[in-house]
Amino acid sequence: MTQVIDQHKNGGAPDSAGATARPRVSADQLPEHVREELSLGTDYEVLAEKFRPLFQQIAETAVERERVRRLPQAEIELLKRAGFGAVRVPKKYGGDGASVPQLIELLTELAAADSNIAQALRGHFAYVEDRLNQHATSDQSAWFARFVAGETAGNAWTEVGAVKVGDINTRVSETAEGLRVNGAKFYTTGSIYADWLDVYAGRDSDNEPVIALVNRHQPGVAISDDWDGFGQRTTGSGTTVFTNAAVDAENITVFTERFRYQTAFYQLVHLATLAGIVEAASAEVAKQAAARKRVFSHGSSDQWSQDPLVQQVVGVATSQGFAARAIAVRAAETSQDAYLARFFGDQDQDQDTEQRINQRAELESAQGQVVIIDLALDATSKLFNALSASAASEAKKLDRYWRNARTVSSHNPVVFKQRIVGDWAINGTELPYAWAIGSQKEDAK
Repeated sequence: MTQVIDQHKNGGAPDSAGATARPRVSADQLPEHVREELSLGTDYEVLAEKFRPLFQQIAETAVERERVRRLPQAEIELLKRAGFGAVRVPKKYGGDGASVPQLIELLTELAAADSNIAQALRGHFAYVEDRLNQHATSDQSAWFARFVAGETAGNAWTEVGAVKVGDINTRVSETAEGLRVNGAKFYTTGSIYADWLDVYAGRDSDNEPVIALVNRHQPGVAISDDWDGFGQRTTGSGTTVFTNAAVDAENITVFTERFRYQTAFYQLVHLATLAGIVEAASAEVAKQAAARKRVFSHGSSDQWSQDPLVQQVVGVATSQGFAARAIAVRAAETSQDAYLARFFGDQDQDQDTEQRINQRAELESAQGQVVIIDLALDATSKLFNALSASAASEAKKLDRYWRNARTVSSHNPVVFKQRIVGDWAINGTELPYAWAIGSQKEDAK
């Protein structure tokens, strides 16, 4: 649901070796005083065990929230207080120092508990990632402290109405009272739960596209829960209106300075959400299959849980969940490398390496999307074969898995990613680092 706007390209098309080679960097090449400023990874099981009791608590009420469409305000607040929003913050600054793959795996576990919450935090973790990258050139310890204290950021990028591709109606203007933001955004996923809003806008003084970090707790910000999708109903992906909302000059960033692998990162969160949906769906159906007493006279066993065909259906779906998580985590590895590459300096060789790594990050997130979407939709549909007609009971809400997977899969249209990956493989064409959405140009009608 996040709109990404056209950004300068970084790096040329891969050579013949680029189709298979993964450009890598190692933190061991950095001085120790630099490494301690970074998030290089931690013990994943220790990290996950810290949050699994909360995930279990969230899972226990997920069906109720789905049934009455209750926003998970309390559940997200629990995660904030537990420090979940700071898992990527370096240990030196009070965070967990998790790597990008570890974050994606952790989000997969959260998505298995409630996929809405994982998606609702997508904008937050993207803003954290940007602050981690900006730390290469400027001290971000104040933001790290905010994240550790439980403050989160939401998303506000997509323009409302018939805005042409590349145009920005939301503006940052200089007034007698200071900088002010005016405009309206849709698909503001997670903003209703957030403390800060990551706003894409145009700066009136020079028409430069910028990111404005707006404090959500002010009179000039109005957020509506008007998302009407048939899936992912409680992500808070509604409309946000800014009316002379104040923003500090220090919280304005030129858009082209934003972290380069942002599109890949946003997609990685979707991959984690889809993987979590498949894991949760297969686990729930396995549980219900184990408890089912009714059988069919033409079945393969007089006990449902022992029917080899039922076992096969659940076995395939469980394996699909394993594969989805593995793909998502693997696809995140190069984004971690892209993060590290920001700290290797400005030499031409370092810049070339960073460009190639960012290209690879885009490629691997796209390849993961192409595979995981079909995998998730297949699993969440065919699992019904393991339970018969009773699985369609409205009380069970098993349809939420397919509805949620279908909704997440509709983001960042996969048909375009399939073409882009194919063009890269055949012709070595560079992948786009960012893209725009809006009304078609009049001369294109």
